[in-house]
Amino acid sequence: MLILDDILASPGKGLFALFREIHDRAREEIEGEGERITQALTALYGQLEAGEITEEEFEARETELLDRLDALWAENQDPEADDEDAWDGNEDENETEADAGPER
Repeated sequence: MLILDDILASPGKGLFALFREIHDRAREEIEGEGERITQALTALYGQLEAGEITEEEFEARETELLDRLDALWAENQDPEADDEDAWDGNEDENETEADAGPER
C-alpha cells in the first residue's frame, strides 16, 4: 500500500517541485532587479560628480530609478505585515520627521 501511495502522489510532488523552482527563479530575478537599480544609481551619482550629466538630468533619472525601486519594494511586501509598519510613500505634510515612517 505504501508503494501505491508513493506512485499516486508522485505527479503532485513533481508539480510542487516545479512550482517551487519557478518561485525560486522569480525571486532571484526580482532580487537581481533591485541590485541592477542600485548599481544604476551608483553609476548615476558618479556621472554627476564627474560632470558628465547636468543636475536636471540627474534628478530626472534618479527619480525614475527611485520610483522603480519603490515599486519593486512595494510588490515584495509581506501581505501579512502590519499596515501600520508598511510605508506607502504618501507622507502627510504635517508629520514631523520622526513620525514620517521609514526613510527611502
